Amino acid sequence: METSHKIFAILVVIFVLQLRGIVEASHMVYSELQSISPDIVDDKLRTGYHFQPPMHWINDPNGPMYYKGLYHLFYQYNPKGAVWGNIVWAHSISTDMINWIALEPAIYPTKPFDIEGCWSGSATILSDGTPTIMYTGIDSDNNQVQNIAFPANLSDPYLREWIKPDYNPIIAPTFRVNASAFRDPTTAWLGPDDHWRVAVGSKWNKRGKVILYRSKDLKNWIQVKHPLHSAPETGMWECPDFFPVAEEGKLGLDTSMYGHGMRHVLKVSLDLTRFEYYTIGTYDRKMDKYVPDATSVDNSMGLRFDYGNFYASKTFYDSDKKRRILWGWSNESDSVNADKTKGWSGIQAVPRTIWLHPSGKQLLQWPIEELGSLRGKQVNLNDKVVKSGDYFEVKGIQTAQADVEVEFDVASLEKAEPFDSSYIGDAQSLCKIKGADVKGGVGPFGLWVLASSKLQERTAVFFRVFKDVHKHMVLMCQDPTRSSFGLKLFKPTFAGFVDLDITKTKKIYLRSLIDNSVVESFGEKGKTCITSRVYPTLSIGSNAHLYVFNNGEEDIKVSNLEAWEMRKADMNGA
Repeated sequence: METSHKIFAILVVIFVLQLRGIVEASHMVYSELQSISPDIVDDKLRTGYHFQPPMHWINDPNGPMYYKGLYHLFYQYNPKGAVWGNIVWAHSISTDMINWIALEPAIYPTKPFDIEGCWSGSATILSDGTPTIMYTGIDSDNNQVQNIAFPANLSDPYLREWIKPDYNPIIAPTFRVNASAFRDPTTAWLGPDDHWRVAVGSKWNKRGKVILYRSKDLKNWIQVKHPLHSAPETGMWECPDFFPVAEEGKLGLDTSMYGHGMRHVLKVSLDLTRFEYYTIGTYDRKMDKYVPDATSVDNSMGLRFDYGNFYASKTFYDSDKKRRILWGWSNESDSVNADKTKGWSGIQAVPRTIWLHPSGKQLLQWPIEELGSLRGKQVNLNDKVVKSGDYFEVKGIQTAQADVEVEFDVASLEKAEPFDSSYIGDAQSLCKIKGADVKGGVGPFGLWVLASSKLQERTAVFFRVFKDVHKHMVLMCQDPTRSSFGLKLFKPTFAGFVDLDITKTKKIYLRSLIDNSVVESFGEKGKTCITSRVYPTLSIGSNAHLYVFNNGEEDIKVSNLEAWEMRKADMNGA
């Protein structure tokens, strides 16, 4: 069967299954599918430079670290099928976090304390340079417990073998700890009393919380009387992350750093919404309490690393380049049978460097500099006006696998639409109503990516400016509702507001990473980020096109656009 026909057939299967109403959320158990070898689809819909194994299901990034000249990424993986199940800690190594070599799984169920599953966790580099892993095991009674593992051979830079001591579990659920909601230990940090701390995600009724533990020897842990932090009506806090950031500059800090000139960040993944949020605040080491700043909304309306398909993220301190790196899982959301058919489910978003914005109100994120090594043929254009209702194609490179940076000039805001304040915390709903094809005053303007030649199929990455009572609101959206031509796939519109005084700058910046079936975008140099999974039917390979469009009444100008073809990374032998 020709590739295009094969892809179309797969998407038809997805469509039919969705019409039957059997699209399922991730982490559901499908025992009959967990160990069935998929029909691998060797085609151009696989990502070229986003982290992905050759086949099968992946989810949370686990325990990223730098050790003896190599970057290590562990991740939740089903080695037998394209749905969740049989989970192990898969393991890959790299010298640049772009090209990866797969090793044998590092941790898999073998002992009573993890025989029913080896779930997410973190890596900690001890004071003497020894790496350790703490992870959640599902024991023989189906309780969630916390375990520790050590390298079998510290002289092996590949860290191929790990030992799980028989004294595990090191932390078990006790009184007032929900044994079925107790998982994902953070990277540990060392306090002034020479005791290690680690936080574990949990909940009590509807209150989400991170439970804090202390230990002198990493073996015996004592629960702190109060949680590190908690918030009402937020539900289970999965995959917590807790780390310091410098108040000035882009340099990262080791997780155990503490002192003047820094803030702390607490990130949690909300099981109720399947989105993450983070706050910036103050950590009191004496009281072992974290308090968010007044500018950080402390619930599901708060700041996110990413407003799209992005979950269970994990950061680590890169001691080689003195930076903090963020990894995040970009999940699939179609049916389990569709995942089985295509042979894979899930990728990791491109690793990002993160640092505190000078305002102190949010983090900035940007793809790691090493991604530039994949840039190939380039096109440039400058000072091109896009009048109301117009668009033009960016030609000269293939754009199914590309990196695009563009700066828009917004000379006039006179026709900005009035802002409905009821959407202040719900950009996604606003974008569903004010989509890319809904004409506005200032915007929508931006890019059509993974577009077909006649524009029947396209994914829009765009901005729209509204006038509120005292300021202008800048909305950033990714709208794939016109992708997957002729099929009604799961393709939600994602959106976030950009903290930008556009009355002063009159400019806005966009970078979009296009990678065959994923679009990962960074608004205003990393203030607002959105990742979407997109499965085109027409815009595949050389048939993918890139356009700049303006559906607003006000003209806009592309002051500068640079776009590069992206080469394929060496990706785990695929």
